[in-house]
Amino acid sequence: MRKTKTIATDDILLTLCNSVSNVLTTATTKKINYSAMVQKISKTCLKPDIGCFVLFDGGFSGLVIINFSSAAAMEVYRDYMLHMGIPEAELAGQHTADEVGNVLGELMNQIVGDFTGTVGEELHTSISQNQPKMLTINKQVMLSVDTNLDRPQARRVTFSTEGNNIFYLEFAMDKTEFIQITEFEARENLDPDEIIAQTKAKQAEQAKQSKPSSSAKEQDLLDELGI
Repeated sequence: MRKTKTIATDDILLTLCNSVSNVLTTATTKKINYSAMVQKISKTCLKPDIGCFVLFDGGFSGLVIINFSSAAAMEVYRDYMLHMGIPEAELAGQHTADEVGNVLGELMNQIVGDFTGTVGEELHTSISQNQPKMLTINKQVMLSVDTNLDRPQARRVTFSTEGNNIFYLEFAMDKTEFIQITEFEARENLDPDEIIAQTKAKQAEQAKQSKPSSSAKEQDLLDELGI
């Protein structure tokens, strides 16, 4: 009798964790690790100091959030920019700078792009993402982001940088299972190096363009969320 293979929420979460680790490690040339323990949570939230989220839809719906501390955000930003060849003297000095949010948003876009590509290859389904949203949050503010999920499942995973700074991934999706009913050969995964190379020119171009102030971008985001 042929054995069936079932892929559930935590298997999909593992794919996402690998995308976060692989893309950020490639982008910064510094090792990004995640905990072997996963926490079940009742809801997903944006938390201090920088919260970034992306909604996705298609074969299944969900939400990805990464909550950076200021130290973790600055370490990832700095290592990425230095790897891109930007002189250290030209780097932003505060996590509230527009440039830091733009870089983390671009990295978030690459992470979810890698994740959706892997899901398509391994699960033979398609999901699409929206543009990542970034918000610099005061320590006394917690913003809960709701999605239209029928039976939501939420998880939190702890990540650590090479400098021992901590950030958190929060993931919510519909409760679902993928069951393999026929044999198929998985295609080769996308190389994160290729993703970084493809966005290098785009990042350089964006750096030259004028950007709206942090307060304006945050207000636009709050307006979009109906707050």
